[in-house]
Amino acid sequence: MDNGWIVSIPDVMMGKPVITGTRITVELVLERLAAGESIEQLIEAYPKLSRDAIQAALSFAAEALRADVVYPVPGKTG
Repeated sequence: MDNGWIVSIPDVMMGKPVITGTRITVELVLERLAAGESIEQLIEAYPKLSRDAIQAALSFAAEALRADVVYPVPGKTG
């Protein structure tokens, strides 16, 4: 996926995926949304964000989870 919004540069945030032109990680966007913040609150807190950038972060995360990898969930058994 190459939407132009998400980049990973070794010298920026230890190579974590970030919104292009910022140091705002995809991880931060996901954590804040998962904590109940609205898109509007995120944009207010981080003016360099846009709805399109947040949507790109969500799409990036969804695609990353499509990889053929098993993610064990602590406390859960088969």
